[in-house]
Formats: sequence, C-alpha cells, structure tokens
Amino acid sequence: MDRTARLSLAVDRQAGRCLWCGRRFGPLIPPTTDHLVPRLKGGPSIAANEVAACRRCNADRGHTGPAEWFDACRRQHDWAPQARLLATLLHELDAELDGLGGRRRAKSYLAGQLRRIGRIEP
Repeated sequence: MDRTARLSLAVDRQAGRCLWCGRRFGPLIPPTTDHLVPRLKGGPSIAANEVAACRRCNADRGHTGPAEWFDACRRQHDWAPQARLLATLLHELDAELDGLGGRRRAKSYLAGQLRRIGRIEP
C-alpha cells in the first residue's frame, strides 16, 4: 500500500477529522501523515502506525509520544482528542507489530505509551 492510500485509510478511519484537535479536513486543513510511534523511535511506515493529523498538530507534536501529546492537547490547548480511537489504534499497532516480528525498539516504546494512555481518563 502506498503512502497516499495509507493516508486516505487513516482519514476514513478517523471520520475525516484530525485525531488530536478534531478539526475536519478540507481544502484549508489538509491531512498529513503522523506516526503514532515516531520513526525516530523505531516506528515503521505501515498503515497501523499512521494517523491523519492537521499540519498544526503534526508540527507541534514533533517526536512527542502519543500519550503525552494527547494529554497536552486536552490540558494546554483545550482540544478534544479522540481518546477511545487513540487507544484502539495503539492496541491495533501493538498487534500488528507482534505479527511483523522484530521491531523491539518500537515495541518497547509502544508498551510505555499503552501504559500511559491507560492512566488517562477519557
């Protein structure tokens, strides 16, 4: 699956909204690919590791972990990120990485994020 198809899948999976701030994608707010496990942390470029984010959120998040960025979105920006969807996506990524094998660095990072997201109330 190519990058454009993966981004389209992420947009559909998120009902056409940025995972972090909730803004609807359109001509003025185009979706960008955001990696749940950043590539810097060993995250692969696969559909299960990619979500759709607006440019503002993607740039502001940088290499911040998804659990930490989720919390910052709620507390600092007063946005309403999709908590259940984020938890679902992280668990699906965990299962996908199990199937791929290897990826110890990404798995370790993801395990920490899953622990943190479990402590955040929806």
